[in-house]
Amino acid sequence: MRIGVLTGGGDCPGLNAVIRAVVRKGVTAYGHEFVGFRDGWKGPLEGLTKPLGIAEVRGILPRGGTILGSSRTNPFKIEGGVEKIKANLAEQGVDALVAIGGEDTLGVATKLHDLGVNVVGVPKTIDNDLNATDFTFGFDTAVNIAMEAIDRLHTTAESHHRTLVVEVMGRHAGWIALHAGLAGGANVILLPERKFDVEQVATYVTKRFQVEYAPIVVVAEGAQPLDGQMVLHNQELDSFGHVRLGGIGQWLAEQLEEKTGKEARTVVLGHIQRGGTPTAFDRVLSTRFGLQAIDAVHEGDFGKMMALRGTDIVRVPLIEGTGELKTVPLSRYEEAEVFFGN
Repeated sequence: MRIGVLTGGGDCPGLNAVIRAVVRKGVTAYGHEFVGFRDGWKGPLEGLTKPLGIAEVRGILPRGGTILGSSRTNPFKIEGGVEKIKANLAEQGVDALVAIGGEDTLGVATKLHDLGVNVVGVPKTIDNDLNATDFTFGFDTAVNIAMEAIDRLHTTAESHHRTLVVEVMGRHAGWIALHAGLAGGANVILLPERKFDVEQVATYVTKRFQVEYAPIVVVAEGAQPLDGQMVLHNQELDSFGHVRLGGIGQWLAEQLEEKTGKEARTVVLGHIQRGGTPTAFDRVLSTRFGLQAIDAVHEGDFGKMMALRGTDIVRVPLIEGTGELKTVPLSRYEEAEVFFGN
């Protein structure tokens, strides 16, 4: 069997570990042949390939990013896109695809499977917002990077007696903000799941200064004030209909400085959260996903996504992972709220 592999959407620590596991087991255990499609769905759409064998995946386990490249290409927004993909797969002699990606990449995979393409999905996103799986790889690395940043910011905030607002990724789900904020000892954590009251945040910040400590406020990029909207970087939409977020941290810092009379600064972690070597947890999870994915392909169990349930890797229909995003439940937010303002 000749199998194509692609990575789509935002880059993420652990992508290379999945590619490595799929290829190594596919070649050594099953004798399959592989081809890498470059730059997400742009690869099969335009016939962009690269060799993918044992030699090509040696040494890539600890590397961030993806050796295959990525993009946010949506073939369903391109005239004749699906037909081009089917034609290029046939020309390359590809019998099945392993698609590694998040909501958008696996959403395309779901539609292609419905149209007769043999696809298996592997869930990837630092936001941890894909349904049907307890965790996605990349999330643990992103949280640890954000936590380390918060740890470092505590000391400079204390030294200068200022509020530091840390903006982290999270368009629709605040998992990074919640976990990194709790682990880093933040005083306020603001998520997209619940609009926040700026006056209440200012009260928490003032209380922190009253006990002679400087506050750290963690805010997800998709968080919204009660009387406002999401802050956008610009109005442009990508091929999946997403706007580019950015600026809520700066807006909030200005508001807090005005309301508290204390200096406030913003730190936007941005793509730092995506880059660098994956944690041990993400390397192991990525590898396990990859091993299960090639088993599914070998068995002809297409239209499935790999998922972590407890400590087990299971297969679920692709639609379960992409049909609805997994957001932070209100109960989890309320568990954390006991720490706010202290």
